[in-house]
Amino acid sequence: MTTEIRVPTLGESIIEATVGAWLKQPGEEVAMDERLTELETDKVTLEVNAPVAGVLQDIVAEEGAIVEVGALIAVIDEIAVAAAGAGVKPAAKAEAVPAHAEIAMAEADATIAAPPADVPPMAPAVRKLIADNGLNPAVIPATGKGGRLVKGDVLKVIGGGGQPAPVPVPAAAPPAATSSPRPEGTREERVRMTRLRKLIATRLKEAQNTAAMLTTFNEVDMTNLMAARAEYKALFEKKHGVRLGFMSFFVKAAITALKDIPAVNAEIDGDEIVYKNYYHMGVAVSAPSGLVVPVVRDADQLGFAEIEKTISDLGIRARDGKLGLEDLQGGTFTISNGGVFGSLMSTPILNRPQSGILGMHKIQERPIAVNGEVQIRPMMYLALSYDHRIIDGREAVTFLVRIKECIEDPQRLLLDL
Repeated sequence: MTTEIRVPTLGESIIEATVGAWLKQPGEEVAMDERLTELETDKVTLEVNAPVAGVLQDIVAEEGAIVEVGALIAVIDEIAVAAAGAGVKPAAKAEAVPAHAEIAMAEADATIAAPPADVPPMAPAVRKLIADNGLNPAVIPATGKGGRLVKGDVLKVIGGGGQPAPVPVPAAAPPAATSSPRPEGTREERVRMTRLRKLIATRLKEAQNTAAMLTTFNEVDMTNLMAARAEYKALFEKKHGVRLGFMSFFVKAAITALKDIPAVNAEIDGDEIVYKNYYHMGVAVSAPSGLVVPVVRDADQLGFAEIEKTISDLGIRARDGKLGLEDLQGGTFTISNGGVFGSLMSTPILNRPQSGILGMHKIQERPIAVNGEVQIRPMMYLALSYDHRIIDGREAVTFLVRIKECIEDPQRLLLDL
C-alpha cells in the first residue's frame, strides 16, 4: 500500500510554497514522523514528516519546485519496508544510461575482447579513446610500465604514422604587468531568492509606495535604566529564570506611549481608520532565512518577566525555524533593535498594515550637557517611522518624547505613570 504526501493547508492567504532539500532519496527507508523536507512559505518554513513508516517510492516535487496547497510531492511504499525487513531489499531507481553511452561501452568491450588475452589492462580513459577511434590495442606500441598502453601511445597512433600527435606551441606569455581577467564564473554567483526574501522585498517596497512614510528622531539617556538593570538583574533572573533585558522596558514604554497617542496603534482600511484597543507588539528578529516579526500578544497584560520569556522563546524558535503562522500575524506596532548589530541610527520601514515602527540603536557614550556641565552619558538614538496619513508630526514627536521619559525614569513604568 502506498501513502501520498501532499502539501498541507498552510494558513490564511497562503496558497503555495517552495520545496526545500530532500533528506531522503527514492529507495531509502523512512521512519514514521521522520523529517523528509521543508516547505518554505511567504511567512514560515514548515517541516514535512513521513506520515507512515516505509520506503520512499517517488519524489514528485524536486527541490526548488513551487507547489500549491494539496499538491502531491512524494509517495511512500508501506509494503516495501516489510519486504526489506524479511531480507528482500526494495529496488532503487536505476540510473538511466544514454543510448549512445551504451553503444560506446559495447563497442569498447568488443574491441578489447578481440585481442589476445595477454594484453595488459588499460585505464578507462585509454579504453574509451581506443573505442572512440576503432583501434586495436594489440597492435599499438606500448610504453607504459609492464607493457601497458598509456594515453600518449594511443594519441601517437591517432596523430598518424605512429608518430606523436603534434604538440601545440604555447602562446607567448603576456607582460608581467598585465594580468588576465578572471573568468566570470569565479567572480559572480547567482542564487535564487527564497520565497521569504522575495516577500520581504515586496512588502518593504509596498510600504514605501503606499504609506506617506516619515521618520522622526530623538535620543534617550540610558544611565538610570542601565543602573536599575545592573542592580536587579541577578535577583530578577534568580526569581523568574530569565535574563532582564532592555527590550521589556521598551515594550512597556511603547505601550504607555501608544495609550497616549492611539493613532500610532491604528491602521488605514480603505477610507476608514481602525483604532486598536489591544497591544500586540511585533519584535523584529533576524532569523537564518531573513527578517521575521513574531508578535507578543496582549503585551499590556504581561509583566516584565513574561515579556522577557516570550521574546526569548520567539527568538529561539525563529532561529530554529519553528515559528508558526499564528506567531507572525496580528501585530499592531513593531519594535526593531538594530543596535544589537552596531547600528547607530537608521530609518526603519513600516511593517504594513501597521502605522508605526520604533527603531532602537546602539548605546554609545557621548558628551552631553547636564545642568550646565558636560558629562559622558550612555546615549541611544530612537527613530519612529510613521504613516503621515493618519499620524501628525506633533503626535509622532510626542510619542517619542513619552518613550524617552519612561526610559530615563524607569520608575514611571513600574508605577504606570
